[in-house]
Amino acid sequence: MKKLILSIGLLVGATFTYGQTEWTVDKSHSSVGFTVTHLVISEVEGQFTDFDAKVVSTSDDFAGSTVEFTAKAASIDTDNEQRDNHLKSDDFFNAEKFPEVKFNGKIVKNGAKYQLVGKFTMRDVTKDVTFDVKYNGTIKDPWGNIKSGFKVTGAVNRKEYGLKWGALTEAGGAVVSDEVEITANVELQKKG
Repeated sequence: MKKLILSIGLLVGATFTYGQTEWTVDKSHSSVGFTVTHLVISEVEGQFTDFDAKVVSTSDDFAGSTVEFTAKAASIDTDNEQRDNHLKSDDFFNAEKFPEVKFNGKIVKNGAKYQLVGKFTMRDVTKDVTFDVKYNGTIKDPWGNIKSGFKVTGAVNRKEYGLKWGALTEAGGAVVSDEVEITANVELQKKG
């Protein structure tokens, strides 16, 4: 009898430990944007319009979930065609040679605080990053879909990834800041 109880306990424990849920990004309710300082006095915003993400969770609170993200560099949009073409050129992304911006990592939870920790890649340069995450909760929508929402914020130094173009103003300030602030508002949908 003890062996039977132990076997059932191990089976139940294994089910909870190894159960995985796959989530896909709802692109029509998500955005991946960035902000840079321009001429030291203002900010310019942009976004990637072609992106995808996959999240695999093993817990209801997403702690330890794996995250894979890609954005097409050629989908960059700053609402200015001339600037977008410059950003796609070798001065910045070189979208033809390096077509994707990528992230692979995990969601880490410490108390009520969430972070996204992993490898961020642009122009085939990969570096360790940590972004802050706000978990907005999980709900069932009116059509029966299970949805979860997140806001991801952080910053990277573009020059560390080979986006080296630069110019200075007459006063010596940078035309475009090295630091790029990233903000992603992501709505995930449970698969199946």
